Amino acid sequence: MADLRLPNLNLVIVSGRLVADPELRYTPKGTAVCSFRIAVSRYYRDRDAGGFKEETSFFNVVVWDRMAEMAGERLRKGSAVLIEGTLKSRSYETKDGSRRYVVEVVSRRLQFLEKAPSAGEVSPEAGSADPDGNEEDPFES
Repeated sequence: MADLRLPNLNLVIVSGRLVADPELRYTPKGTAVCSFRIAVSRYYRDRDAGGFKEETSFFNVVVWDRMAEMAGERLRKGSAVLIEGTLKSRSYETKDGSRRYVVEVVSRRLQFLEKAPSAGEVSPEAGSADPDGNEEDPFES
């Protein structure tokens, strides 16, 4: 078999609505991290039933630095967002000792799809959430 060369590509673009208010925290080193969950719907034709059906998926999202602070200030349950980022997997141990595995979207770019609640808010283009080089665990207390 010929050598197969796979590209190193990890890119996710999703748009959806927050299912709960975001959680803004700071790492022990003072880096802002905001986490939230979004619902993303897709519609498809169901040939058997005739018509369209909706399928909803839920994704955990992590945003870092200044964009995390902006997300914590502006986003609320129901807010519409567009996220561009990468997938990252991690594991953790529960209180009962079992190991859990999760896959999250680490946002490189976050676009607010709705108007800011007040005129004094910072525009989303003013900040950037680039987690490159940031090795802190956002869920470590």
